[in-house]
Amino acid sequence: EQSLLKNLSYLKKHLVVHTQEKPHSCNLCGKSFSLLQYLKRHQKIHTGVRDYMCFECGKTFTTAKCLKLHQRIHTGEKPYKCSHCDKRFNHSGTLKTHEMTHTGEKPFTCDQCGKRFCRDRVLKQHMVVHTKEKPHSCHLCGNRFSHRQSLKRHQKIHTGVRDYMCFECEKTFTTAGSLKQHERIHTGEKPYKFTLKSFSHSSDLKLHMDIHTGEKPYTCDQCGKTILWASVLKQHLTVHTKERPHSCHLCGKSFACPEHLKVHQKVHTAVREYMCFECEKTFTTASRLKQHERIHTGEKPYKCSHCDKRFKHLKTHERIHTGEKPYHCTACGKCFTDSSSLHRHTKNNHNK
Repeated sequence: EQSLLKNLSYLKKHLVVHTQEKPHSCNLCGKSFSLLQYLKRHQKIHTGVRDYMCFECGKTFTTAKCLKLHQRIHTGEKPYKCSHCDKRFNHSGTLKTHEMTHTGEKPFTCDQCGKRFCRDRVLKQHMVVHTKEKPHSCHLCGNRFSHRQSLKRHQKIHTGVRDYMCFECEKTFTTAGSLKQHERIHTGEKPYKFTLKSFSHSSDLKLHMDIHTGEKPYTCDQCGKTILWASVLKQHLTVHTKERPHSCHLCGKSFACPEHLKVHQKVHTAVREYMCFECEKTFTTASRLKQHERIHTGEKPYKCSHCDKRFKHLKTHERIHTGEKPYHCTACGKCFTDSSSLHRHTKNNHNK
């Protein structure tokens, strides 16, 4: 009889998956839950009660399960093994998602654009692309985010918490994913392949594949230029607005993009993580190392569409044909094809 009651209890819990019923509401924020235990766990966010502490690093958690999952960071335990490729994972959910890469299964479909996803959670995250909703706000700076995970990651900027350390160079990171990507600098691992080319990050592979389609879906409404990616369009628009919202707190220099600020700040810290194994010269970014390596390999991957010449860097050369001179001297109005020519001109003519 006790076993029957237990099974009935599980059945009752399971049925809410089909009914979508969420009868348990939080009296503080109005969020609803299908099960009472989910509501109780949620309410700890408001009360701040975190009963479970990791004795390794002192971090606290709201549930014993969250603590157990966290402790695997320290122990390195990966109890879940993929039956297709022998890869191992910390969490059963991560394993389930990974296995779908083998089966090709994508059961969740976006009703707006038809895109398919492995997990319901990823579909929900995707939906904000259509709704433009940013419901998660940082209480310290007011910055808003589409996803709670993005907010949590952002808040570590304020707290300075960097739990994940590279044992090779002792650099620390805010997320395990960032650490894993960084470690590929040391190992040289490039697990993402497209024909003969390999990439260390899945996002780099995706960006590369877009180059082959030739499609440039984003258009600048100021000059009509078509652009491959939304993030590049956003950066491009600063050419027209002259906006430089990202400032270095050490020297006051301003930048249009946060990435440019990050690269600049390495001038002050003298951090040069990327080393050429040919001549041992070091660089602040992977892209600068890659450009430098072409000196040794002689590679000239970029071909000019106007004269068929090949280059290590193409953009500046093409301006000879187009006549484009995007760099303006603020002192005399003279225009230049590249930033180094502008810098040289300013130094020789206006800084005396």
